[in-house]
Amino acid sequence: MIAAMPLLAVSCFDNVPTVEDLPRDPVSFEYVINGDYNLDFYVGSTITFTNTSSQTGEAVWDFGDGSQMKGDKVEKYYEEAGTYQVKLTIGEFSKTQVIMISDIKPLLSLCPIEGDLCEVNTSKVSFQLEVPNPRNLDIEYNWILPEGTKTAAGEEITTCTDSLPGELIFSNVGSQTVRLQVKLGGRLLEEGRLNVQVGYNQEVPTLYYAVQGGNLMAYKLISDAPEGMKISSFDLDISSGQHPFNLLFKEHLFVLDCGKQYYYVDDADGVLGDGKISVVAKDGSKVETMITNAGQAAFDDPFYGYIEGDNLYFANRNTGIVRLPLSTRNAVYSKTDNPYFVQNATLGYYNNGWSYGAIGGCFGKVDGVWYWSKFYNGNGFYRFEDSDILAAATAGGEPAPAAGIALAGMWPKSFAYDATDGSFYFSIMDAGGYAGVYKCTLAELEAIGSSKKALAPYMLKYEGLGFECDLSGNYRTTEGYASEPVGICQMVLDESSRCVYFAFRNPAKDSTLAPSGIYRYNPATAKVELVIEGVNVYGITINKEPSKLF
Repeated sequence: MIAAMPLLAVSCFDNVPTVEDLPRDPVSFEYVINGDYNLDFYVGSTITFTNTSSQTGEAVWDFGDGSQMKGDKVEKYYEEAGTYQVKLTIGEFSKTQVIMISDIKPLLSLCPIEGDLCEVNTSKVSFQLEVPNPRNLDIEYNWILPEGTKTAAGEEITTCTDSLPGELIFSNVGSQTVRLQVKLGGRLLEEGRLNVQVGYNQEVPTLYYAVQGGNLMAYKLISDAPEGMKISSFDLDISSGQHPFNLLFKEHLFVLDCGKQYYYVDDADGVLGDGKISVVAKDGSKVETMITNAGQAAFDDPFYGYIEGDNLYFANRNTGIVRLPLSTRNAVYSKTDNPYFVQNATLGYYNNGWSYGAIGGCFGKVDGVWYWSKFYNGNGFYRFEDSDILAAATAGGEPAPAAGIALAGMWPKSFAYDATDGSFYFSIMDAGGYAGVYKCTLAELEAIGSSKKALAPYMLKYEGLGFECDLSGNYRTTEGYASEPVGICQMVLDESSRCVYFAFRNPAKDSTLAPSGIYRYNPATAKVELVIEGVNVYGITINKEPSKLF
């Protein structure tokens, strides 16, 4: 061991690396923020620029905002946000780098709330605020608070000019938007905004809806709110998508978006599909993809859906219905991996009531029987049981299912069923002057048969105004065309109140029709009531589990 030690020492000495000075660029420089906010390049932040060039000579700086300096180390700040080209020149050599300067914005956040729930008229809410101020300028504050806001002492407050407004209590339910306007050195900054989700003080179901061209929203179904309390919607801050015709709920919110193309398109190469089903946490905190049809046939996009047990069923534009486990995530639609549960050609109605390309609407089960609405190349609710589904496609001639067709020759689009009293609600897009929303029993539905005139006694109106989607001549639907309008996308039953909710869009502002908004038929009053006015909505659904928030 003693004899080996000199060898070991020599070996270690021989492995010491030789340090070499690598050649530097003729012109180069570094820059760093001084003082606070040294990770952020804000307007007003002092930046030190250092010459690290190998070329010798006078260093001339051009900062891209019209200003110049000389010297190996200089300090500079920018007065406006933007992207600047910083150029260092030494003799005949130069170097340019891009620097991005961000504007200052109030950084507003909510302090933790006791119980993690902001409850109306009860919870005390406070805020944290940071206004980056690298030049220590004077700050002016203007808080704009939502209607019904009170101080912790119970005094109403609408504005505040202090740096923080102190503890607040909200008197209305829904997304309460707190706004903050800040002047820094007399310059008005971009407004800060914070949505506070204010829950109810009792547990009630939640209605979700998809705003056309907007976001997914949630609304508490409150029937006994105290006088003066306003019930607003919650903004989940998640885009509704392009055409989310159906929403479904079971533990999560499922959004069926058929994408841009929902009516006929010549997709000969089968590549125009862009639809998908998204899975959204009930509070909007997480979004996942269940299945996507991007880059495939547009007609195979998911249009309408139904949940039964642990499965989600979705229908494409016209051909069939696919069944998926609710647990499916990040799947790409494939007819091999996702075969049809049922399709036009595997029912006895094929060439016996409907034809190839029979365009479908909403579907689901009523008393164990499937109802599948069709409104082109076969019109009506085509009904069948699981046992009626054929093992393979047929060219026609098979016996039609015993359940038969309801509303034959009409244009039904959506429906809901109340098993408590057997009420069947449905929407008709065109029935020779009888388009609208209806309520009848199943026995009355059978009695209507294919007689459009027999519909009249069952039509529902709002204060005498109908929900018409007239497809004849200068029709008043504003989306699609005469053979493939959107109409009323979905109807949904609130099992706790037995109210049926649906959305109607009247963008043409036709005064003979009901205004755009979300409606409900209330069996307690036997009237159609306007719940949310002025919104254009596609799909709606209900989380029937009562909660104060989501």
